[in-house]
Amino acid sequence: MVSDDPGVHEKILREVLLRTAEINLDGSPPMLGQLIHRRLREVSGAEDPYKEAKDHLNRMALSLMPGMKKGVEAAPDPLLMASRLAIAGNMIDMGFSGEISEAEVREAIARVMKEPFAGEIDGFRKSLQAARNILYLADNAGEIVFDRLLIEEIGPERITLAVRGGPVINDVTRVDARAAGLDKIVRIIDNGSDAPGTLLNDCSEEFMKMFNGVDLIIAKGQGNYESLCGESGNIYFLFKVKCQVIADHTGFPVGTHMLWRSGKTRASATVS
Repeated sequence: MVSDDPGVHEKILREVLLRTAEINLDGSPPMLGQLIHRRLREVSGAEDPYKEAKDHLNRMALSLMPGMKKGVEAAPDPLLMASRLAIAGNMIDMGFSGEISEAEVREAIARVMKEPFAGEIDGFRKSLQAARNILYLADNAGEIVFDRLLIEEIGPERITLAVRGGPVINDVTRVDARAAGLDKIVRIIDNGSDAPGTLLNDCSEEFMKMFNGVDLIIAKGQGNYESLCGESGNIYFLFKVKCQVIADHTGFPVGTHMLWRSGKTRASATVS
């Protein structure tokens, strides 16, 4: 995406292979991704190699938003519909797929009520009702537009949106969140880290104060699940199971829409 020079391609490939050989495989995927993508940015000379792709994904998702909004408003359970659409938006992930077409996104929306859903919408609803302040951990550009539907359904006045502290893959930064119009409805902070997840020991003091002080945390995407699934607290993970590793970890098949509370066991979740 950033160079048509085969020499640059080879240099990047060799750098990644060398880094992979030296990596501590006990680390989480977001930690490994952070190390690799930092080096990719250095080698390519591009501060944000995915910027053009992120802008495109935001525009594409915004064009679909009016139809999705009508779907939420017409649904028997708007919170459930907004939650499922937010999870469907999690397929806009360039760490998983190098190319994402509008047709694929439209297909994900069309399938939103047909794909398996695991979790506890009733517990989520109760936690939302009780929470005075909510921290919403965003994931990817484009996907952030789907998140906006859920944020609006919950009530943006209680929500602080947290984005990545620096560019990594197509993960959302302040710039991307503003491009999707989120700055008009919620307060936005960044976590101070350029990892494709939430590595708490790498996050800023401001972010950690917010993380430890809110009543409820909504963590979007597989990267946030991978980096925070062992944390205690009132955290709800919303993501789509995209690989067999996460399927084995959660006990649910690839493709499942997950609304998963931290600390819950496999047996305690329901599938519909």
